[in-house]
Amino acid sequence: MRSRLLGLIFGLAIAATPFLSVGCGGGSTSSGSGSNTQAPAVQTGNVNMMVSDASTEDWATIGVKILAISLAPQGGGTPVSVYTAPTPPPVINLVELDQLSEILGNLTVADGTYTSANLTISGNPGDVLLTVSADPEAGFAGTAGATIPSNQIDIQGTTGSAGSLTIPVSVNFVSPLTVTAGSSNALDLEFDLAHPAFIVSHVPVATGTTMWAVNFNGPVRHHPIGDITRLVLRHTYGSVTAVSTDDTSITITKEFPTEPPVNPETAVAGAQSLQILADATNGTIFYDLDAKTTTTIKSFSAEASTIVGKNVRIAARYQSNGTLVAVRIWSSSTFNNVWISPEGHVLHVNTSTDVITVQNELGVGVPVTVNASTQFFFRTPWNATADATPIATGPGFLTSHNFVRGFKIHASVVDPLATPLVAQTIDIEIARFDGYISGTTTTGFTYTRNFHTASDDYVVPLDYISSSTPNGTDSSGTAISGFKYWNFTFPTILTDGTGVTTSFTNATNGAVNFGGTVGILGAWGETYAIWNDPADPNTWAAPSVVLMPVSAPLGTVVAGYTVGSGGFTMTVLGGTSAVTSSLSTTAGSATLVYQVDRTNNIVTISSVDITTTAGQNTVTSNLVPAVPVRVFGVPQASGVIEAYAVFYYTGTKPND
Repeated sequence: MRSRLLGLIFGLAIAATPFLSVGCGGGSTSSGSGSNTQAPAVQTGNVNMMVSDASTEDWATIGVKILAISLAPQGGGTPVSVYTAPTPPPVINLVELDQLSEILGNLTVADGTYTSANLTISGNPGDVLLTVSADPEAGFAGTAGATIPSNQIDIQGTTGSAGSLTIPVSVNFVSPLTVTAGSSNALDLEFDLAHPAFIVSHVPVATGTTMWAVNFNGPVRHHPIGDITRLVLRHTYGSVTAVSTDDTSITITKEFPTEPPVNPETAVAGAQSLQILADATNGTIFYDLDAKTTTTIKSFSAEASTIVGKNVRIAARYQSNGTLVAVRIWSSSTFNNVWISPEGHVLHVNTSTDVITVQNELGVGVPVTVNASTQFFFRTPWNATADATPIATGPGFLTSHNFVRGFKIHASVVDPLATPLVAQTIDIEIARFDGYISGTTTTGFTYTRNFHTASDDYVVPLDYISSSTPNGTDSSGTAISGFKYWNFTFPTILTDGTGVTTSFTNATNGAVNFGGTVGILGAWGETYAIWNDPADPNTWAAPSVVLMPVSAPLGTVVAGYTVGSGGFTMTVLGGTSAVTSSLSTTAGSATLVYQVDRTNNIVTISSVDITTTAGQNTVTSNLVPAVPVRVFGVPQASGVIEAYAVFYYTGTKPND
């Protein structure tokens, strides 16, 4: 469990669009003064189901099978099914969805108010896939590029019998979700791999097998979305089944690539259909990969006679009414042709050779050459013109840290059979900068990021966006402009508006010092930057920062926890000084405490609720001198770590 952040978000977005009327027994209701003997029509809205996630440096694949999703009505009643996986259920690689949304399908759900979501995830051995990154963080317990055997993965919380194991996950909403005919809204369920208890490695002190515990219960929460048009969607794969009679749209059957990938790649058919509109105003860029042509279309009239039955990859955006519009479409008679273009996180950027390396789903780095014709796009679905306009062309964009390790991209190549691959276009889906924060002023701050491969390191100053730039809404739906930040542990509690930069400076000036080779740990943040803000034209700017809990190395308790002291003191591997960790017992903001037990190669994660007297007594009895412990927290100016999560270990002792 060495890695600092294993960021993962499982997202679910819902948009209610113009409704369908469904009458019992068929037929329509009568008009005029005659009596109506039919049952009232049931009003429904279209439900656009998506999943999304955040970045991870250590994993190339975190594959899960989502079997079903339902919504629980307010006041009780039978949950309403909104998604059922096809047979066989596709594996969704959450690593590829770095702050993106994967559309599962457009469904219908009855009007009503819903207060929670129920997820069913497949939990049989082999149903959760883990493949290590090609260049993981230094000290990570997995081997670069290796697939973790299923007998080394302990899936927590399974129910049912062998062969039919599932994990039920229930998520309460921050505020009720109301679905009404003709309206639009969105639901985001964050499944955070950044949560320390999501994937826990256990490396024994003595020679033995490293075990990985995957815990689906706990790291899931509701995060309201204010504007569906600002969702950045992952490229959607599908098979075209129809063209509308007016040529304005195509209908596709959703497809997923086979996981783990095969060569050539094949498709796993989904059970849902999607309607995709051409951009009648700005035009959709259409790439025919078989004919090797590129055109801009405003309808599908020219393609109507040939596109049905073709495989497509689509970069799409939502409109406010929930419809999908294509920004770019890639088409081929072979699924492998639309899939093969490298998609993933940028592993390396070589400005001497103009070669970028993109990690694929096998944990392998794919080198792609950037030439004078390569176009760079930055996904801005809320701005149709910007979304379809390149922000740069050619290798000059790679310099000055405009393009760095950690970006999530989808490259389309000139010829998928060529060696080396040459990029025709590069979609920057997420421009992710992160690292230790320093030099905070009223105009900006600096990120310092060090990687396992030193040539990828960067020091990048970022200015805040303009105070007049729209920047989403808060939890009450009030529009926000200018920079904002929040603590990872409380995503619905934003700091913005007047005085935000002063507050941010105060929040990031803390540090703790373990001495030795560990040294000082300071504030750590993540930013998903935007391009060409009015305050910073033709460069990146920070609309927000998520302050993340810092991971201290594995340590040992030297002064045990007591309720009176509110904390404990520990030393860590490689450190020379003891540091105090404070724990909160306040309901709603309490420190997350977990007991990790390894017995006979079975790893069990048990949460301890320290808001209760029983939980506090448990922690007092177990967090005693010589017990191995791991802390994730926020460094304070006082030199104390304010703990977000604490792990203590029983049974076989961990080595890391």
